[in-house]
Amino acid sequence: MPLFDLPLEKLREYQPVSSEPADFDAFWSATCTEAADYPLRWDCRPVEHPLYRHVQVEDVTFAGYAGQPIRGWLLTPTTANGRLPGLVSFVGYGGGRGLPIDHVAPVMAGFAHFVMDTRGQGSGWAPGDTPDEAGAGPQHPGFLTRGIESPATYYYRRVIVDGLRAVVALRTHTRIDPARLALTGGSQGGGIALAVAGLLGDGHATTLLPAALRTANDAPGGVRALACDVPFLCHFRRAVELTDQLPYAEITRYLKCHRDRVATVFNTLAYFDGVHFAARVRVPTLFSVGLMDTVCPPSTIFAAYNQIPSTKDIRIYTFNEHEGGGSFQLLERLEFLQRMLGD
Repeated sequence: MPLFDLPLEKLREYQPVSSEPADFDAFWSATCTEAADYPLRWDCRPVEHPLYRHVQVEDVTFAGYAGQPIRGWLLTPTTANGRLPGLVSFVGYGGGRGLPIDHVAPVMAGFAHFVMDTRGQGSGWAPGDTPDEAGAGPQHPGFLTRGIESPATYYYRRVIVDGLRAVVALRTHTRIDPARLALTGGSQGGGIALAVAGLLGDGHATTLLPAALRTANDAPGGVRALACDVPFLCHFRRAVELTDQLPYAEITRYLKCHRDRVATVFNTLAYFDGVHFAARVRVPTLFSVGLMDTVCPPSTIFAAYNQIPSTKDIRIYTFNEHEGGGSFQLLERLEFLQRMLGD
């Protein structure tokens, strides 16, 4: 795949015309206030396996959107003393939480690693265990158009609330330092992490944090850093007009059928666009991008990155597609998070 998007010098300064709804903040403030009404019901059960000699694995369930159960894995190093810095990770599109062995790299770096299952997903490339109990309405196969008739019913409203609740849940664990948390993910996981960081950064989600867990020295929402790779869910309109690759093509195919819903669809998506969440991020951030990525085109990623007002950096992989930096970027990400979450 050759370079197909804007030249790098144009990407670095790319600023799309804003499509942010006038009531964006009010919508998310109300959503977070509603989510705070449900008890966390945080439950961690040890998982035994002969291979887990140096990693403690816990099978986690907590109450996400509308109190619905969300699964996850929590992995911690068995040899660590004291409270640990924690990472909350979100999974790429179509995948579930997989198996614990898929998530050990951050534990090698000394982190407690909490991997949130994504509701309804987990039959594409990694198995999942969490249903989407609220799913309804006509949709193209996939998740990107589920409930897209309204921001209130859209699938990613539920997923983002799940992500916010995951942060709150991890803060309650006795082995975790609640003042040293970070968010991370790639592709869809990067988009979810970006949304959660934005909502924690602008204060809308502070009502989700129990008073006993707040301190005067907290970073926004208790999160110190954000690391998202090749993020999905950014600059939807440009994405669907520039690429015919899935998952963005789900929107194109939905609108090919529902010709009368173009304005409705893009109005809904505007409440979930990473470009708008990025402007509200208040913590140090690391991005990555592949300049030959036709799944999440570079301009959609830079559109979000260029909005972030806090300290930030981006790793650029000129000859890579949606795999981005792969293991090279994993090392970059873990080194960045070690610097951000140090004592």
